[in-house]
Amino acid sequence: MSEEMIIRHCSPTLAGMKAGNMFTCPFASSDEMKRSFRRFNMRLGNKGLRAIPLRFTKGRALVYIYRPSHLVRDLRKSVAVSILRERGYCSNTAEGCLIHLMKRICECDEFPHEIGLFLGYPPEDVRGFIEEGAAKCKCTGCWKVYGDEELAVKTFAKYRKCTDVYCARYAKGTSIERLTVAV
Repeated sequence: MSEEMIIRHCSPTLAGMKAGNMFTCPFASSDEMKRSFRRFNMRLGNKGLRAIPLRFTKGRALVYIYRPSHLVRDLRKSVAVSILRERGYCSNTAEGCLIHLMKRICECDEFPHEIGLFLGYPPEDVRGFIEEGAAKCKCTGCWKVYGDEELAVKTFAKYRKCTDVYCARYAKGTSIERLTVAV
């Protein structure tokens, strides 16, 4: 899992702007994957970040980099709690919900729609996607928007700007530790 890949896919999370990001990454073996996650967590855990594999198949891992404190906050929102309960999540803890999400990812042919809650998407937009489907959204950016379109468009622009700035600073030699905000 290269630092460049992490920065390209996870800058808003590194900056403390959102709960998490995910991306797919190749690994030669499950042992290599475990070592990579251990190194990441040792280096950036003190800044409030954590990395876990949500799934590992055919030499590829679905990587989830997140801020546990942000995830706890986001999963406590009443609409998020309702969505998770409707989908069989019984746990009141973020860790328990993550374990359930990992099971759902492995069982489903496509991503379970509630995954947006783990990525910091507004719960009303996650609910909208679940109930209305992709065709009825107001706009699309980092996610499909069903609620506050104006706020979402501003958020998409902030995430793009953050990623552009982080990629440029990393290319000029700033370390991932310096780019990561402690929260």
